[in-house]
Amino acid sequence: MPTMPTADAPPRPPVLEDGPTDGPRLLLAHGAGAPMDSDWMTTVATGLAEAGVRVVRFEFPYMAARRRDGRRRPPDREPVLLDTWRAMIAAHGPADRVVIGGKSLGGRMASLLADDAGVRALLCLGYPVHPAGRPDRLRTAHLEHLRTPTLICQGTRDPMGGREVVPGLRLSPAIRLHWLEDGDHGFKPRKASGRTEAQALAEAVTVAARFMHDPAAPDRPEPGA
Repeated sequence: MPTMPTADAPPRPPVLEDGPTDGPRLLLAHGAGAPMDSDWMTTVATGLAEAGVRVVRFEFPYMAARRRDGRRRPPDREPVLLDTWRAMIAAHGPADRVVIGGKSLGGRMASLLADDAGVRALLCLGYPVHPAGRPDRLRTAHLEHLRTPTLICQGTRDPMGGREVVPGLRLSPAIRLHWLEDGDHGFKPRKASGRTEAQALAEAVTVAARFMHDPAAPDRPEPGA
């Protein structure tokens, strides 16, 4: 008989799991507009799984509702998103043995509770430093004092925080920043760059897998490097 959650516990989101059960565990959330089984999420999850990482994908309530009825919705309010993250950590912990993160919105929400949750590390794939077209509205104040070992993979021409914005920010020394050359918010480069989206995603997966296996590696570069 399955174990039922207590009355005051947040529901456990449905999940997709890839990779070896004994690998380092990553709880991976989607971005604002696409579900956990989008091509982008699947490419990242299966790539990490092939590198020995156990990847657990899940959806926030608004995306799960869209899956049920097909209606597009805006993201849930921040308290709901954070409660969903807490439910995932509780269900797949202990916290100090899991890495949390995700694409864009999913990674940003994870970053807001990483320290308090006591997780092993944080992985942000395309961090939304500011809303598109609004570089004055930064979402990085909490990143100045972050204690959790963190990897941010970022496209150099990300419209939500590219190379012209991010190096000028004050970021915690716990944060490693890896640039994907000519990448947009999903790391896709322009054809003129000579790079392909597949190459960019493979690079991100390689760097993320290395981080997953050793988040506290001593060769982490300084923030903004």
